[in-house]
Amino acid sequence: MTHINIVEVGPRDGLQNEKQPVPLATKLELIQRLAASGLSTIEAGAFVSPKWVPQMADSLAVLQALDLHGTINYPVLVPNDKGLDAALDAGVREIAVFGAASEAFSQKNINASISDSLQRFESVMKRALAANIRVRGYVSCVVGCPYEGTVAPRKVAEVAKALYEMGCYEISLGDTIGVGTPNTVTDMLDAVSEAIPMSRLAGHFHDTYGMAIANIHTALQLGVHTFDSSVAGLGGCPYAQGASGNVATEDVVYLLHGLGYRTGIDLAALSDTAWFIAGALGREPGSKYAKARGARAG
Repeated sequence: MTHINIVEVGPRDGLQNEKQPVPLATKLELIQRLAASGLSTIEAGAFVSPKWVPQMADSLAVLQALDLHGTINYPVLVPNDKGLDAALDAGVREIAVFGAASEAFSQKNINASISDSLQRFESVMKRALAANIRVRGYVSCVVGCPYEGTVAPRKVAEVAKALYEMGCYEISLGDTIGVGTPNTVTDMLDAVSEAIPMSRLAGHFHDTYGMAIANIHTALQLGVHTFDSSVAGLGGCPYAQGASGNVATEDVVYLLHGLGYRTGIDLAALSDTAWFIAGALGREPGSKYAKARGARAG
């Protein structure tokens, strides 16, 4: 059976937009539960401005409480050299840089053009690779943009190729506002895979219109074997009005196991974790699987 990699983004991408403070102890228990369920890559935080993303202000404290030299990988998001300095001081083994395939989104998100953002990452990439830190690249708005509308697949390919050629070992392609459908995802992946091997691509789908699982199934058929997801469907995008959360990890794992793929993840334990973090946030999980299975004691 083929193994499919899951990159859990709940502790970072999922929690970063929560309006209520999430205590450090809750974040750590979430990460510990995710690790115990079998997830081997868990995005643990981001070294970004606490003014703009206050939920990530305790990322250093999170990392200091984790075993960064064990079998589980805890990457962090790094937007610039200052963020890289903090990541290096924390002793991380992997960072992620974040670009966009939409000019308007890039300006709204990081106040820079696509070209400027890529130039900004060159220094980060060189320094990180020199320090033996792996770098993963994110490209957002790979199908549609809240400001520009449809995004051309060739534009996605250009940005993804630039990040790949800088040294990113993998490029995560994000449908940030969840407008993708199997045909548009196919067109996008066809274009990007002309520049980058499919084995170096990952899918990052939001479920705004309920298409995330269908799009993952499509990407699987095209040869993508890594997917980002967020426990309980946590997360959204502050720059994309109406964008709902990332696809729920539980729903993705249910699909994959049903198709006969291996993930190494205990789905029951993962569902319990979804109920744990949803309860801590005062709501139900956003995943179909967790709701269908129901809450379990403990």
